[in-house]
Amino acid sequence: MNTNKCTAKRYLVLFGLLACSSLVFSQVPFKLFTSNGLTDNEYNQLEQAFGQHKIILPQFRQQILIALSYFPELKNISIEFRIKHTRTPLQTIPNTISIFKKSHARKYIITISDSTMGMLTPILLKNLNFNAQVGVLGHELSHVSDFNNKHTLGLLTTGIKHISSKWIDRFEYRTDSICIAHGLGYQLLEWSMAVRKAMNSPDYDGADNVEKPMLRERYMNPSTIIKRIELNPIYKTVH
Repeated sequence: MNTNKCTAKRYLVLFGLLACSSLVFSQVPFKLFTSNGLTDNEYNQLEQAFGQHKIILPQFRQQILIALSYFPELKNISIEFRIKHTRTPLQTIPNTISIFKKSHARKYIITISDSTMGMLTPILLKNLNFNAQVGVLGHELSHVSDFNNKHTLGLLTTGIKHISSKWIDRFEYRTDSICIAHGLGYQLLEWSMAVRKAMNSPDYDGADNVEKPMLRERYMNPSTIIKRIELNPIYKTVH
């Protein structure tokens, strides 16, 4: 049996779980997602299950839907994915007005940059491989999940604390933990390795620090992600 057929068979197992429980689906780790791993009909099923209240970019539809399927708690939350010229490859923020609304009524915006400074161009979403794209989208959705568990004061406090580099270190590190706990650890690992290879640096501290990198672990290094995967029981059985 060739690799594509094996992949398709594994995905069918995943869809069987989807039919039973979206929560179970969200905790079925896969080592590798590929663009041709699911049929159009299966992607349509994902969109019906997880694409409601979402503005999804056609060019990243597959990656977004797979990532969304690992966050069933966001099924009814409004999220807009948009393209914009920004220095930061990806950024997630709550809509300003919705900060003052109850969590179920909020809207979040995930901005995907299509143009940045030359040094960061290799790590734009469009330049990553499919599996890494799912991983970094999972990181951004982890922000949404985290934000949506906060009340208004908590969100405002989060915004204020962004002036502290040390606080941002803990914030992003914790976000990676959320992503791994949702089952996208291998995809996050692939993104982590891809970024460090492209930046030729063992540490990636974010778009604002590429010219003067700091020797700290703001985003989890590959070795840390592997340790977290090994300790998490949902990764004992991997497809």
